[in-house]
Amino acid sequence: MPLVTTTEMFRKAYDGGYAIGAFNVNNMEIIQGITEAAKEENAPLILQVSAGARKYAKHAYLVKLVEAALEDTDLPIALHLDHGADFEICKSCVDGGFTSVMIDGSKLPFEENIALTKKVVEYAHAHNVVVEGELGKLAGIEDAVNVSAEDASYTRPDEVEEFVEKTGVDSLAIAIGTSHGAFKFKPEQCTRNAEGVLVPPELRFDILAEIEKRLPHFPIVLHGSSSVIPKYVKIINENGGQLKDAIGIPEDQLRRAAKSSVCKINIDSDLRLAMTAGIREYMAAHPDAFDPREYLKPARAYIKELVQHKLVHVLGCNGKA
Repeated sequence: MPLVTTTEMFRKAYDGGYAIGAFNVNNMEIIQGITEAAKEENAPLILQVSAGARKYAKHAYLVKLVEAALEDTDLPIALHLDHGADFEICKSCVDGGFTSVMIDGSKLPFEENIALTKKVVEYAHAHNVVVEGELGKLAGIEDAVNVSAEDASYTRPDEVEEFVEKTGVDSLAIAIGTSHGAFKFKPEQCTRNAEGVLVPPELRFDILAEIEKRLPHFPIVLHGSSSVIPKYVKIINENGGQLKDAIGIPEDQLRRAAKSSVCKINIDSDLRLAMTAGIREYMAAHPDAFDPREYLKPARAYIKELVQHKLVHVLGCNGKA
């Protein structure tokens, strides 16, 4: 099966009350862990590549790894550019075999965001590639770019109709309280439950509901949606890590979002945590180890375990391929 766009994926997800997982990939083991899980769960996939991933692993290597995964799994897989910073990066990915690109003009004034996004849409659509735009700005760290909580902003529902109409985007990323990285919230932003665990504030489902009214049957995207699963944080910290107060998005809130108009949920930090947990745990138990094939094997296994959990219990897209 060749790479697909997200158009049919999102239509089915919207109608079926589930979301597609968009998993960031950086190397072979991450791709293998994700796609092995999806194959066992018969789930559609979006494999997405950030600017940092393209710089680290190179565009051609990542494309070939994804093509190998297609051959191995025969699943519907879209290859997506995550947070494209400008027209040139988006064009490069369109020309280089991607089936979906995101142009992130959220840092720009509204009219400039529209102009940039429209330019990308016109080029991408002429090459049968779909486009994700963004309104609102997420806090946190993405590819070493830090957006402070003070600079973050929620999506304004009164802007979404004009933005979608004027740009022609195929999906829209919004800001309703998610954020990038493993430290999504400061402890003072949270409450503590009976066990003393930090509980972050609830996502702004009121904003999501208003956007749904204004954009009926239109696919919405959530970035910065890793749950920062305590199991992997605990393993890391027990084996030399220092991830104190790492806080993610509660999974029940993500499942609620997946049942609404949210058709794509981005997951990156959880993959990094799972991989690091596997490596740290193995190296602590085998201090004389030096073979990457040995310590990357448990890392890959944790990624697979994580992705299977997400597909079934958070996204609800298992069995939907």
